[in-house]
Amino acid sequence: MTKTHLSLNVTDVEKSTKWYEAFFGQPPHKVREGYANFDVELPALKLALNQHKPGGQGSLNHLGILVDSSEEVWRAKERLEKAGLTTQVEESVDCCHATQDKFWVSDPDKNMWEIYTILNDNPAISCCAGDQATACCAGDQKACCS
Repeated sequence: MTKTHLSLNVTDVEKSTKWYEAFFGQPPHKVREGYANFDVELPALKLALNQHKPGGQGSLNHLGILVDSSEEVWRAKERLEKAGLTTQVEESVDCCHATQDKFWVSDPDKNMWEIYTILNDNPAISCCAGDQATACCAGDQKACCS
Protein backbone atom coordinates (compact mmCIF):
# COMPACT_ATOMS: atom_id res chain seq x y z
CA MET A 1 0.00 0.00 0.00
CA THR A 2 1.27 3.46 -0.86
CA LYS A 3 1.21 5.94 2.03
CA THR A 4 1.93 9.62 2.38
CA HIS A 5 4.77 10.30 4.82
CA LEU A 6 4.95 13.44 6.93
CA SER A 7 7.80 14.16 9.34
CA LEU A 8 7.23 16.87 11.94
CA ASN A 9 9.66 18.62 14.27
CA VAL A 10 8.10 18.81 17.75
CA THR A 11 9.32 20.34 21.00
CA ASP A 12 8.05 17.47 23.19
CA VAL A 13 7.90 14.03 21.54
CA GLU A 14 6.13 12.41 24.50
CA LYS A 15 3.40 15.05 24.65
CA SER A 16 2.96 15.01 20.85
CA THR A 17 2.87 11.20 20.79
CA LYS A 18 0.02 11.20 23.33
CA TRP A 19 -1.84 13.84 21.31
CA TYR A 20 -1.49 11.95 18.01
CA GLU A 21 -2.41 8.68 19.73
CA ALA A 22 -5.72 10.29 20.75
CA PHE A 23 -6.10 11.96 17.35
CA PHE A 24 -5.60 8.75 15.33
CA GLY A 25 -7.20 6.47 17.93
CA GLN A 26 -4.22 4.10 17.90
CA PRO A 27 -0.83 3.75 19.58
CA PRO A 28 2.39 4.63 17.77
CA HIS A 29 4.10 2.01 15.64
CA LYS A 30 7.55 2.83 17.04
CA VAL A 31 8.87 4.95 19.94
CA ARG A 32 12.53 5.75 20.59
CA GLU A 33 14.26 8.52 22.50
CA GLY A 34 13.39 11.76 20.68
CA TYR A 35 11.39 9.92 18.02
CA ALA A 36 8.02 8.28 17.40
CA ASN A 37 6.11 7.21 14.33
CA PHE A 38 2.55 6.24 13.52
CA ASP A 39 1.57 3.84 10.75
CA VAL A 40 -2.05 4.79 10.06
CA GLU A 41 -4.27 2.80 7.69
CA LEU A 42 -7.04 5.40 7.26
CA PRO A 43 -5.99 7.87 6.10
CA ALA A 44 -3.00 6.05 4.59
CA LEU A 45 -0.28 7.97 6.46
CA LYS A 46 3.16 7.38 7.94
CA LEU A 47 3.72 10.17 10.50
CA ALA A 48 7.10 10.69 12.19
CA LEU A 49 7.67 12.98 15.18
CA ASN A 50 11.22 14.28 15.72
CA GLN A 51 12.40 16.04 18.89
CA HIS A 52 13.70 19.56 18.11
CA LYS A 53 14.40 22.64 20.17
CA PRO A 54 11.88 25.50 19.90
CA GLY A 55 12.66 28.14 17.29
CA GLY A 56 14.62 25.78 15.07
CA GLN A 57 13.87 25.07 11.45
CA GLY A 58 10.08 25.14 11.85
CA SER A 59 7.64 22.30 12.31
CA LEU A 60 7.86 20.70 8.86
CA ASN A 61 10.82 18.35 8.68
CA HIS A 62 10.19 16.62 5.34
CA LEU A 63 7.51 14.91 3.27
CA GLY A 64 7.47 11.53 1.64
CA ILE A 65 5.67 8.68 -0.03
CA LEU A 66 6.07 5.17 1.36
CA VAL A 67 5.78 2.47 -1.32
CA ASP A 68 5.75 -1.33 -1.14
CA SER A 69 9.03 -2.21 -2.88
CA SER A 70 12.42 -1.01 -4.07
CA GLU A 71 11.22 -1.54 -7.63
CA GLU A 72 8.53 1.08 -7.05
CA VAL A 73 11.14 3.46 -5.62
CA TRP A 74 13.37 3.13 -8.68
CA ARG A 75 10.45 3.42 -11.15
CA ALA A 76 9.40 6.68 -9.48
CA LYS A 77 13.01 7.92 -9.57
CA GLU A 78 13.27 7.18 -13.29
CA ARG A 79 9.96 8.94 -13.98
CA LEU A 80 10.99 12.07 -12.07
CA GLU A 81 14.44 12.21 -13.67
CA LYS A 82 12.81 11.95 -17.11
CA ALA A 83 10.69 14.94 -16.05
CA GLY A 84 13.90 16.90 -15.35
CA LEU A 85 14.02 16.63 -11.55
CA THR A 86 17.31 16.04 -9.73
CA THR A 87 17.35 13.09 -7.34
CA GLN A 88 19.60 12.06 -4.44
CA VAL A 89 19.70 8.26 -4.03
CA GLU A 90 20.22 6.36 -0.78
CA GLU A 91 20.28 2.56 -0.98
CA SER A 92 20.03 0.30 2.09
CA VAL A 93 20.44 3.32 4.37
CA ASP A 94 19.75 3.05 8.11
CA CYS A 95 17.52 6.00 8.88
CA CYS A 96 14.66 6.71 11.25
CA HIS A 97 15.15 3.37 13.00
CA ALA A 98 14.75 1.30 9.80
CA THR A 99 16.74 0.22 6.74
CA GLN A 100 15.38 1.88 3.60
CA ASP A 101 15.87 2.27 -0.13
CA LYS A 102 14.97 5.82 -1.09
CA PHE A 103 15.64 8.91 -3.06
CA TRP A 104 15.09 12.59 -2.37
CA VAL A 105 13.89 15.52 -4.48
CA SER A 106 13.27 19.10 -3.44
CA ASP A 107 10.47 21.31 -4.67
CA PRO A 108 11.03 24.91 -5.85
CA ASP A 109 10.77 26.13 -2.23
CA LYS A 110 13.36 23.58 -1.02
CA ASN A 111 10.81 21.33 0.70
CA MET A 112 12.37 17.86 0.74
CA TRP A 113 10.35 14.88 -0.48
CA GLU A 114 11.48 11.28 -0.14
CA ILE A 115 10.09 8.27 -1.96
CA TYR A 116 11.09 5.20 0.00
CA THR A 117 10.45 1.61 0.99
CA ILE A 118 11.28 -0.06 4.27
CA LEU A 119 13.60 -3.03 3.85
CA ASN A 120 13.90 -3.83 7.55
CA ASP A 121 11.79 -2.19 10.24
CA ASN A 122 14.11 -3.57 12.92
CA PRO A 123 13.68 -1.47 16.06
CA ALA A 124 17.30 -2.17 17.06
CA ILE A 125 18.66 -0.19 14.09
CA SER A 126 19.72 3.26 15.19
CA CYS A 127 18.77 6.33 13.25
CA CYS A 128 21.50 7.84 11.10
CA ALA A 129 24.17 5.50 12.39
CA GLY A 130 27.87 5.71 11.66
CA ASP A 131 29.08 6.74 8.23
CA GLN A 132 25.51 7.20 7.00
CA ALA A 133 24.87 10.07 9.40
CA THR A 134 25.45 12.72 6.75
CA ALA A 135 23.41 10.92 4.10
CA CYS A 136 20.45 10.03 6.28
CA CYS A 137 17.33 12.12 6.08
CA ALA A 138 18.19 14.40 3.17
CA GLY A 139 21.75 14.98 4.30
CA ASP A 140 20.75 16.39 7.67
CA GLN A 141 21.05 13.96 10.55
CA LYS A 142 18.96 16.35 12.67
CA ALA A 143 16.06 15.60 10.35
CA CYS A 144 15.39 12.37 12.18
CA CYS A 145 18.02 12.04 14.82
CA SER A 146 18.11 14.97 17.18
